[in-house]
Amino acid sequence: MNNKKELNEIRFDSTELILKDNLVRGAILPQKIAELTRNVIFDGNTVVEGAVFGQTIQVRGGDVEIQGAVFAQKEFYISGDVKGEVTMMKSVGSAGSVTARVSRCRPVFCSDINAKSVSLQNAYVAGSIYADEVTLDNCVVVGGVFATQEADINNSVIGTFNTPRVTLDGTVQLLLPSAFTIEKPITGPNTRLYNLSLSDLGAIFRGVEEDRHSGRIPMNLETDEVRSNLMEGDVQRNLRSFTVIGKVLAADMIDTDKFQNHFLLTAASLGPQLLKTYDLGVNADGSPAKLEATAIRDFLFDILSGKKEPREIDATFSLVDMARD
Repeated sequence: MNNKKELNEIRFDSTELILKDNLVRGAILPQKIAELTRNVIFDGNTVVEGAVFGQTIQVRGGDVEIQGAVFAQKEFYISGDVKGEVTMMKSVGSAGSVTARVSRCRPVFCSDINAKSVSLQNAYVAGSIYADEVTLDNCVVVGGVFATQEADINNSVIGTFNTPRVTLDGTVQLLLPSAFTIEKPITGPNTRLYNLSLSDLGAIFRGVEEDRHSGRIPMNLETDEVRSNLMEGDVQRNLRSFTVIGKVLAADMIDTDKFQNHFLLTAASLGPQLLKTYDLGVNADGSPAKLEATAIRDFLFDILSGKKEPREIDATFSLVDMARD
């Protein structure tokens, strides 16, 4: 982000604030009652070093970085034609909606999103999403998708989901062993569900050969379903769990720590909160495999796009061979 003008004194209009080519040292917060309904618009090439509050917050141009928390009374919105980088370093919240359906940039949310409805396309979320309704298309969510009403997930990599109703389409890959819903998931003819909890993500990240006991697990929504009945007083609720935990337990004799998945995903979720840059050893070319936020983000999108594809786990294994290894 170049050509910034530092705003030593900012004269905010009571109804609308438009920022372009600015470096704001501090927060954008209302100072009087009239400013509670102020809209904040980012036209591009802007850095805000503090928090941002607005009735609506819009990003209409790229190369925007907000280093503090963001809260919009009605809507946080990233225009569909935005190019460049859009990065929110801390949590984003809205009493209404958070919408970022873009095709020419990859918005980055370094922490959680909390809103009534969340709709994202081509977005990277290092934390979790909490909302009544969630729609994801071609997204990576390192944490979980927690929707109180329903979630629509298409062609995405996510940690897990927990929602009463879910629609799954395209290839959906889970980073954690289990996901939960109440009603039977709605799927399409092209729906493929995989679990990456036993994939050797560390080796794939470094570009070296994967462990022969590792692999991506294809999930079957019929055979991998476990039903539970939850009781609270006179209220009974049925919960469906789609899980590969049995396979994970069967593979417990394998030293899965050497896959380095936990280390990689923890670094991804902490993002800018890490005080130093760690590495997973060396890459295939001998260079350090640094766990930098950008490198992890690009790696997970390579998994999503199929540019880097984990091997599928062998459906059969020998307990003798596993014990010997």
